[in-house]
Amino acid sequence: MSAAQNQYSIGLDKTPANYVPLTPLSFLARSAAVYPDQVSTVYDEGRSFTWAETYERCRRFASWLAGRGIGTGDTVAAMLPNIPAMNEVHFAVPMAGAVLNALNIRLDAPSIAFQLDHGGAKIILVDPEFSGVIAEALTLMKGPKPFVVDVDDAAFAGGKRIGEIEYEAAVAEMLERCDPTWAPWHVIPGDDKHYARFAVVEAVCDAIEDELTKRGHQF
Repeated sequence: MSAAQNQYSIGLDKTPANYVPLTPLSFLARSAAVYPDQVSTVYDEGRSFTWAETYERCRRFASWLAGRGIGTGDTVAAMLPNIPAMNEVHFAVPMAGAVLNALNIRLDAPSIAFQLDHGGAKIILVDPEFSGVIAEALTLMKGPKPFVVDVDDAAFAGGKRIGEIEYEAAVAEMLERCDPTWAPWHVIPGDDKHYARFAVVEAVCDAIEDELTKRGHQF
């Protein structure tokens, strides 16, 4: 036995039984398996989804992204308020192996154009509320422009579509021609693993703190 080895380093190679990379995607998969019929999302327009439905919708959109060639090292941007699609793309984009760039809705067109160029976004999801500033940002970009996906928002009256497909149509498209062999990423590639670990640890800590606060503990 070499100096670098000891009894605890033998027979403990990484296997599915003792090693699982931390990723927030596991929270969604578990919620869908344990609480499939419980409500996961409620929106102002009266729409609601269960955890099983949310998981299925995320997988569909992730499959749609993969079908458009989105994968490891790619960026998908989103200019959305807190609507169901915004929740779903936080899971669907990493499921496809890509990185989500959630744009600050308070930014002006030049700042957005810089971020889209710098991040190399290949797809951007846009709420009609922000179609004007995004349309202007696209004209200011110096590099290739991303494919635009409109996300209709019944809670907002106004704006216009500037994309080539609507989000619900993309989700429905994958229902019609679903690939039963397609499976989402559950391992975040490259340096993004560090952000995934942080997200998991923070989520667990928040859950523990919330439960302890309910029991009268102060932080």
